[in-house]
Amino acid sequence: MWKSGFVSFLLMSLLFGGGNFLTLERGFDVDHTNVTSWCSMPKACDVDGFTDWFKVGHFCVKYFYGHTNFTQAEFRCRIKAPGAHLVSLHSKEDNNYLLCLVKKMNPSNLRFWLGGFEFFKSGKFLWVDGSYWNYQIWTSGEPNHMYTGTEECVEMNWKEVGKWNDDSCSVKKNYICAFKRHAMLKVDQE
Repeated sequence: MWKSGFVSFLLMSLLFGGGNFLTLERGFDVDHTNVTSWCSMPKACDVDGFTDWFKVGHFCVKYFYGHTNFTQAEFRCRIKAPGAHLVSLHSKEDNNYLLCLVKKMNPSNLRFWLGGFEFFKSGKFLWVDGSYWNYQIWTSGEPNHMYTGTEECVEMNWKEVGKWNDDSCSVKKNYICAFKRHAMLKVDQE
């Protein structure tokens, strides 16, 4: 009897409450973060023709509103700039720059595709640009669908701001493209 009463209470709280129960269980409400806290924007890209992109590590990056699945986002990146792919991350500093960028560009929807994916249900994650997987910062409990093929692509800012999650590649999100600066600078010099 007690269990059914408790379940009824929970259901009533979920249906008619202010949503606080869901927010507490979720742990963090990504859509209502403080955009101005500690944020340090990256500098403009120093490659001719791409000054509306930003310099992050060895890459120039740009945020795109596209609400597109992972595969479409990757192909769209490839046409945005020579050698461009969905962004890969290799340090906490670069991760923070991207977080700042997305907070500035779209503070009401922080979730976006990174260029990471699980390789054929192997439990190993790779970057679409072929760079070495040498950094990761997963949300607690993630990635949680390895070896299943249900969530093989990597996004940022799902449950914990600044951290990563594995999600279904068919889900539509915004995305960040990146290309290697030194490759483009060499082209400019020739």
